[in-house]
Amino acid sequence: MRDAAAGVWNREEARLLGRFRTPVQIQRFLNELPYNDRPTALSPRRVLREHTAHCFEGALFAAAALRRLGYPPLIVDMLARNDDDHVIAVFRRNRLWGAVAKSNTTLLRFREPVYRSLRELVMSYFEMYFNTRGTKSLLSYSRPVNLARFDCRAWMTSEDDLDYIGDYLGTILHTPVLGRADRRRLSPADPEVVRACFLGSKESGLFKPR
Repeated sequence: MRDAAAGVWNREEARLLGRFRTPVQIQRFLNELPYNDRPTALSPRRVLREHTAHCFEGALFAAAALRRLGYPPLIVDMLARNDDDHVIAVFRRNRLWGAVAKSNTTLLRFREPVYRSLRELVMSYFEMYFNTRGTKSLLSYSRPVNLARFDCRAWMTSEDDLDYIGDYLGTILHTPVLGRADRRRLSPADPEVVRACFLGSKESGLFKPR
């Protein structure tokens, strides 16, 4: 079955993707996937086949699945200090932003489309974005990247790793969320929130802060 974009889904893939009728159903699927602690960059096809994903792979999968629901395949890159970066798939409904995301933590996943701007959406992650020591770590975020720019490389159904998309994210402008002075004044996250955030996390996939 041919998607609206470059690439061909086989019958079983199309059946599985066809089960998703809403963004939150895509999120529930990602939540059920075992976290991938390997340094791969699996395409959406390989995520379906291998039944695993980390945040980058989850964002690519979500963007492909959202595309089948009529949304453009958009991702946003968030950079962190002394912590893992994070990538989310974003969508708009009635001019309001929401997100679908895979995470090894409980608090950096789905966001309802209730945010009036991309910055509002990103800042909804701020208090929950901390490393295992509870240090708040979000530094900056990119503009939305439309993955249709990579259709010529069949990113949705490729058998090759998609490292080139990650490389591209490293070349684009990121907007800081705070100045340096404000970052220095940040308080650590509440220990109970930290425990809740990492509940059920895959230990081998967690960033080890310096």
